[in-house]
Amino acid sequence: MIYLGIIFDFNGVLWWDAPLVEEGWQRTAQQLRGRPFSPEEIARQVYGRNNRNTIEYLAGTPLEESEIRRLIDEKESAYRALCLQQGEAFRLSPGAEELLDFLRAKNIPRTIATASGKVNVDFFVLHLRLDRWFDTGKIVFDDGIRPSKPAPDFYLQAAANLNLAPSRCAVVEDSLSGIRSARAAGIGCVIGLASSQTGEALLRGGADETVENLGQLEKERLFLRD
Repeated sequence: MIYLGIIFDFNGVLWWDAPLVEEGWQRTAQQLRGRPFSPEEIARQVYGRNNRNTIEYLAGTPLEESEIRRLIDEKESAYRALCLQQGEAFRLSPGAEELLDFLRAKNIPRTIATASGKVNVDFFVLHLRLDRWFDTGKIVFDDGIRPSKPAPDFYLQAAANLNLAPSRCAVVEDSLSGIRSARAAGIGCVIGLASSQTGEALLRGGADETVENLGQLEKERLFLRD
């Protein structure tokens, strides 16, 4: 099967930020419930989920909207500061630039579907110069309206933004909830990137194949006709 477009998750795929994400959430967990996340909770409640879902899980009780917003803003501001502290290490993941250059040169439709909010997306666009490869107006982010992954909405919207049927798109995901989201959307090929999970776990979770970095993605096989 030749696919006509590709959709990337962002955190853990185009930007390998797992230690920063976990550090930020562990601080929030300690603040809200007095103990850190377990590794199992990190995999289940953090990766691929949006901020609201994770905050509500940690709180264990309904919170006022103003308090949810305050906690999210505080956590994300600290996260962005951690990104900038990485200096030259704050860059796209291994193989990403070469793959994106290829997709741009071949005019292969592409976009991002991320659980990050708009403030973080704008931050990534600015500092990682994502507009070199992406139409930023087609990026799907957490707008507080559509359900979080593993619901299919993020990937259904991303495919629609590319004017493609989901079955003609490939997705690159690093989280189990993201893989379930892509599967539920009817994505044609789900590629697991083993940055925060093992390849075996991603295959068990529903990925069609796995890579350890974007340089290993077989782009000619996936996107080019003979």
